[in-house]
Amino acid sequence: MHYRRLGKSGLKVSELSLGAWITFGNQVDEARAAEIIKAAYDQGVNYFDNADVYAAGAAEIVMGKAIKDLPREALVISSKVFWPTMPGPNGRGLSRKHITESVHASLRRLQLDYLDLYFCHRFDVDTPVEEVVRTMDDLVHQGKILYWGTSEWTAPQIVQAVAVARQYGLVPPTMEQPQYNMFHRERLEEELLPLAQEFGIGFTTWSPLYYGLLSGKYNNGVPEGSRAAMTEMGWIRDRFTPEKIDMVRKLTALAEGMGFTTAQLALAWILHRKEVSSVITGATRVEQLDENLGAAEVVEKLTDDVLDAIEKILEVQPKEA
Repeated sequence: MHYRRLGKSGLKVSELSLGAWITFGNQVDEARAAEIIKAAYDQGVNYFDNADVYAAGAAEIVMGKAIKDLPREALVISSKVFWPTMPGPNGRGLSRKHITESVHASLRRLQLDYLDLYFCHRFDVDTPVEEVVRTMDDLVHQGKILYWGTSEWTAPQIVQAVAVARQYGLVPPTMEQPQYNMFHRERLEEELLPLAQEFGIGFTTWSPLYYGLLSGKYNNGVPEGSRAAMTEMGWIRDRFTPEKIDMVRKLTALAEGMGFTTAQLALAWILHRKEVSSVITGATRVEQLDENLGAAEVVEKLTDDVLDAIEKILEVQPKEA
């Protein structure tokens, strides 16, 4: 496993990390989740991503039980706040009240004294940015979180947070967590990358396999038991257009011709971009985890010719918002 600095900070995170979204507390039971987490840790993964809203808090509970016997100092644990998780008008958003109550709830579920990373899961138009930054600064000084960042914020919103932090001598955001993959790339490449150079923002990207499509398992339909086969995941199936599936089939042929899988090619393509601190992967089986982690060995095989071949496959796709 290779480790990368989280932006300009001194913290080092595994370049491939494990996330809890959809799987833990939902697709995967506690025993399987613990097996996957411990297998990831044994292979060098130190960053484990979560959020208070995942499986209505159950994902944090599952992860908390799984990491209980692992050395805390060897782990980088994250959670997020924004979406509705509590009753009443203040049970969502980024107000000082909701952030404070949410971080304490996450710590209880994860059975931790502090979070390494804490993300604002979306931008809150109803809360002044200064209130958000001051609250996060307070949590850092209280020892409840070590670093804070954003998820799916625009570049101007992140710049505003940095400016507020600089104006008042507060702790600025360290990282942003955007979606980034072969089918969703313009936002990071065209809007966010300058933030890495100007402010040292690190990126922990999510959905590297575009909801599983870039694994190649949907090349011939929707397999029974897959994420897209779940009744509540119809919104995912709607994204699997014939054009995208055709592109993945071509990517599969390219990958197999070089001796690795479609998923490993898609993950290595992201890892090739050094501004990315960590690629958050998901897994429902240890075998799937092993395949994903094998992508680290594929990066060096992505020659300019291979990257050009990938671009030719992807060049006809329309931009996705």
